[in-house]
Amino acid sequence: MADYAIGDIHACFEAFQALLARLEFDPARDRLWLTGDLIGRGPQPVETLRAVRALGAAAHTVLGNHDIHCIAVASGEGRQRAGDRLTPLLEAGDRDRLIDWLRHQPLLIDPPDLPYTLTHAGIAPRWDLPTAAQCAAEAEAALQGPDPAALMANLYGNEPSRWSDDLTGWDRLRFIINAFTRMRFCDADGRLDFSVNGPPETAPDGLYPWYEAPDRRIGPDTTTVISGHWSRLGCRQGPGYLTLDTGCLWGGQLTAVRLDTTPAVFTQLDCPTQKPPG
Repeated sequence: MADYAIGDIHACFEAFQALLARLEFDPARDRLWLTGDLIGRGPQPVETLRAVRALGAAAHTVLGNHDIHCIAVASGEGRQRAGDRLTPLLEAGDRDRLIDWLRHQPLLIDPPDLPYTLTHAGIAPRWDLPTAAQCAAEAEAALQGPDPAALMANLYGNEPSRWSDDLTGWDRLRFIINAFTRMRFCDADGRLDFSVNGPPETAPDGLYPWYEAPDRRIGPDTTTVISGHWSRLGCRQGPGYLTLDTGCLWGGQLTAVRLDTTPAVFTQLDCPTQKPPG
């Protein structure tokens, strides 16, 4: 059995299939761990969701910000933006089945038999792992509940930007979802900053990539957090973190890493540019 983590696919279905072929992935034997943003901006959202869903228990994915935006659009509480390229999915005959499957995916996966934890954007620096798991469960319950549209109506926004145990209601859920799906940088107090999306080397003074934040409460002795989301960061590995979004959508690579070997083995597939219109 092999365990593979794969970075953001962004509806680049053909690249995803080609990478699985290169890995000689066998769903009867192997497992996939996907960093989210299965769809959004890429050309084949329907085929991508159908393929991952069809893998059943062999594929595990977390939700990314583009996945959640798609759920919001489908609920009527989000507006499709130029370049989202969600129309084929929204018009598909199995749209409701696919959207329902998508909203039942988690924000955090902590496999008991691997020394890794999977999220789309990372884990807020002020959270330890039990807190992160509890926060993920809270937001997942809202996403999977009978009225997800109510959450979607209150989802968008950058505030609150700093975690407090005293947060309640929509503010609490908004921070949790933003941290798991949109976070890149924070300041020394753990306040999330969404104004910068370039590589850490170009960030303004006083901003840190989330995995280098002062007083980060999850260290390499706890777990290694696997994330995607940040294509301008690329594939990087350091104490307690491993990032896998290598810009498949933008003519970069789709990256896989085998997790059950020491050291981890990386495989990258070069991808054609799929820059969306608009």
